[in-house]
Amino acid sequence: MTDDQQTTHGVDHETLDAFTEHASETPEDVQLGLAASATYEGTCAHSLAKIDSFELGGETIARDTRQYTLSYGGWKEVLDAGGWVGATDRLEPIEVALSALAACINVGITVNAVANGVDVDALQTRVRTDFDPAVLFSLADLGDADTVFENLTAEISVEGTDVEKDQIDEWARRAPVLTLISLSQDVEMTVSTPPEVTGDD
Repeated sequence: MTDDQQTTHGVDHETLDAFTEHASETPEDVQLGLAASATYEGTCAHSLAKIDSFELGGETIARDTRQYTLSYGGWKEVLDAGGWVGATDRLEPIEVALSALAACINVGITVNAVANGVDVDALQTRVRTDFDPAVLFSLADLGDADTVFENLTAEISVEGTDVEKDQIDEWARRAPVLTLISLSQDVEMTVSTPPEVTGDD
């Protein structure tokens, strides 16, 4: 096998095969611990999010080049209508979540395509949804949260050799972000507040 045949879409087949075999034999070595934080910036809905270290097989991995920051906010037109002063466009968290879903679907497809010898020449995933902000603005009860999003769709356009619809659909559904947002997840919420101040000395 030549170097060109050994590498497909930037992945070395021999190394990938060895990695998946190792993951199958010792799954604890490939478990990931992932986290992000967001700090409020003093303007309603504005936060600075940070992503840096992660855990792989119980080991924390941190380096300066992974200290990504994202400035979150909203849509200028919506913020103007809601009374924000000097509103500007920023990344909106829902849209970022949709972009992460689209990108992760591409991950699920391409990783499995490489592993199965299917050559993908072109791939684009477009994700969209209809969003009702009533729960966000306390115009609807929290119990109505399951009605906030409707018509969540993912349109996948793929070209390549030996590409089959059912296979692409299966690989897309292996995307971790799809699992995160489409299946029920238990989120353990912990809230910390300052200690109560009493008049006692």
